Amino acid sequence: MVQKAKILLVDDRPENLLALEAILSALDQTLVRASSGEEALKALLTDDFAVILLDVQMPGMDGFETAAHIKRRERTRDIPIIFLTAINHGPHHTFRGYAAGAVDYISKPFDPWVLRAKVSVFVDLYMKNVQLREQAALLRLQLEGRRSGEDGDKGTEPSGLLAELSARLAAVEEQAEALSKHLDESSDAAAVATAAHLERKLTGLRRALDALEPGNDGRPASLPSQN
Repeated sequence: MVQKAKILLVDDRPENLLALEAILSALDQTLVRASSGEEALKALLTDDFAVILLDVQMPGMDGFETAAHIKRRERTRDIPIIFLTAINHGPHHTFRGYAAGAVDYISKPFDPWVLRAKVSVFVDLYMKNVQLREQAALLRLQLEGRRSGEDGDKGTEPSGLLAELSARLAAVEEQAEALSKHLDESSDAAAVATAAHLERKLTGLRRALDALEPGNDGRPASLPSQN
């Protein structure tokens, strides 16, 4: 069963939270409410979120201050933040939102279709990155198992090929880590394409490793292309 992504909704007005839930329910993800900046920060201590929808005007800790706290924390600094505001004070106000770490700044009332589409992009990127990391971890375990078997039975496995597989996997893991850290800067089609490219690389590496299993007559003469 595929685990759902979590989306954090932060607004001090219950009716606004209800509206956001109604708009985003079609994405079939886990929606988590927070009625204040303090409550949002508490939720972020224990859960991982794909994206945060953050109201700007809230009593006490406003959206800008909440975002500043989020970006200062190692655990949460890379979570994309979409600011929602009912006021528009011009370019300076918008710039303040981006300066606080927002990836987008949407004025109320907003188009439900547009908001859902924007959130969907971040959810897709988050889920793709989770899958990449899980696949890379499984492949890393397989490689380590093959290498351990090779150590116990010298000369029966192509050690050079395993070493090359390991090196390429390390490169994919590094790129996946970079994508994870920059999701808040990579919400466009290029990020989606990068995730898909990394997934194709992992698939090629897995096939090459599977071809080395005992009883498989289709051992590759070389590794798949890195392109």
